[in-house]
Amino acid sequence: MRAIWKGAVAFGLVNVPVKVYSATGEHNVPLHQVHREDGGRIRYKKVCSIDGEEVPYSDIAKGYETADGQMVVLTDEDLDQLPLSTEREIAVEEFVPAEQVDPIMLGKTYYLEPEKNAVKPYALLREALLQTDRMAVVKVALRQRETMAVLRVRGKVICLQTLLWPDEVREADFPVLDADVSVRPQEAKMAASLVESLAADFDPSDFSDSYQEALEALIEAKVSSGSTVAVPTPAGEEAAEGGGDVVDLLSALQRSVERARQARGGAASSDTDDEAPKKTAKGGSRAKGKADDGDATPKRASRSKAKATDDAEERPAKKPARRRAS
Repeated sequence: MRAIWKGAVAFGLVNVPVKVYSATGEHNVPLHQVHREDGGRIRYKKVCSIDGEEVPYSDIAKGYETADGQMVVLTDEDLDQLPLSTEREIAVEEFVPAEQVDPIMLGKTYYLEPEKNAVKPYALLREALLQTDRMAVVKVALRQRETMAVLRVRGKVICLQTLLWPDEVREADFPVLDADVSVRPQEAKMAASLVESLAADFDPSDFSDSYQEALEALIEAKVSSGSTVAVPTPAGEEAAEGGGDVVDLLSALQRSVERARQARGGAASSDTDDEAPKKTAKGGSRAKGKADDGDATPKRASRSKAKATDDAEERPAKKPARRRAS
């Protein structure tokens, strides 16, 4: 794994230098939008709504539209000036009972790895959280955005789990739930019996993503049966959309080899064409030489030229070397 953030957990006078790693990852099968007819990838361009011109990533800024339709443009320089007091610090605000943290507020989970010289204070914090059955409520700035989070223990590692701000959790306002509902004792007992019949200890490994498994099987079946489309590289396309992806080195080398071969083939064709008069019928070759020396009469030269033309027409025409658009 690669660390996405470095800083320190600060509680009291103790600082624990740590690295932050993403603890989760999606396992979705990557699917692209393509042209149904030929399988070509669908590309999206970032275009200005005013002048219709494509805008490079370096010229894109963030903007806030006011109530009267005005646009406030915020550059990277503007955003860099905003204060982030916890920029490189995971500041512990308080320690709270674990059951008081509503799961609906929990967000993305990260692993905290201590630096080599901070293993002991890291273990001290971990044991304190376990013994008191509490979570540490912290503030931290990740990816230029300050957020609340909690520190909790999972096995031997301390996890940083982001929290939603209180105003980001919506209220469930459903008037239908306020209606009086009469539940008979027999119904309640039967429902409880059903729950008990399906009771078990939770083991995530008992479950699998059946949709993804079926999708992978479908893709594999199409590949095995040859139901694929060979998509050529669009002319002039050296990098993916946005210019942020690295050019495929192998593909670039293959295109270079093809161009070099085509260039050599074109040169060979030119050399062959230059030597063609020497390989024409005997009369045509001699006629050209005599015409140059002034020995041949105009009539004989004309007949020889016509014969050479007929011979050239009888030979199969060479196909011109295909050029690859650059």
